[in-house]
Amino acid sequence: MAVRVLIADDHAVVRQGLRMFLALDDELEVVAEAADGEEALRLARQLRPDVVLMDLLMPRMDGIAATAAIRAELPDTEVIALTSVLENRSVVQAVKAGAIGYLLKDTQAEELCRAIKAAAAGQVQLSPEAAARLMREVLAPEGAEPLTERETEVLRLIAQGLANKEIAHRLGIAEKTVKSHVSAILAKLGVQSRTQAALYAAQIGMTELRRP
Repeated sequence: MAVRVLIADDHAVVRQGLRMFLALDDELEVVAEAADGEEALRLARQLRPDVVLMDLLMPRMDGIAATAAIRAELPDTEVIALTSVLENRSVVQAVKAGAIGYLLKDTQAEELCRAIKAAAAGQVQLSPEAAARLMREVLAPEGAEPLTERETEVLRLIAQGLANKEIAHRLGIAEKTVKSHVSAILAKLGVQSRTQAALYAAQIGMTELRRP
């Protein structure tokens, strides 16, 4: 089954280019395009895509606010932040808002498709440089609820970069059960994304983040 993608960018030429790239991959399906954050949120509510490619600078509602709203309402929809410049502040804000990852707009088509599929599968992949930067900025949640033993196992595997299917296979449980554990982990830690949860695991010394 194809990964359903919503493209959100205020430049029509960027949306067209992304749609053209993604159309070359049979495992991806672009379900809609949005020209601003408000439209992205409305379409995400309506279509419930697997992944949203989110430009950070848009009119009416910027990508950070739209990401936070989508992640709060639609926990099964992952968001990849798209940006022209890898600027510390915007990257940190995107991750805090709940983005599972971020890409530069000049990313090669093959890498973009791979990142979308990884996000849909629930894979957290951070470069060592990005991980170091984010660990300084994205603080560990205070007063987090304790995790069960199984939730701790799942969190450790998330931080190691495993997808839901791989975690299910490793632990001998159903993929649907993994998703339930992930939802519980995010709720207990008070974070919006797997990326934040993985950073938390690394911060408390539970595991090392896997390099992509």
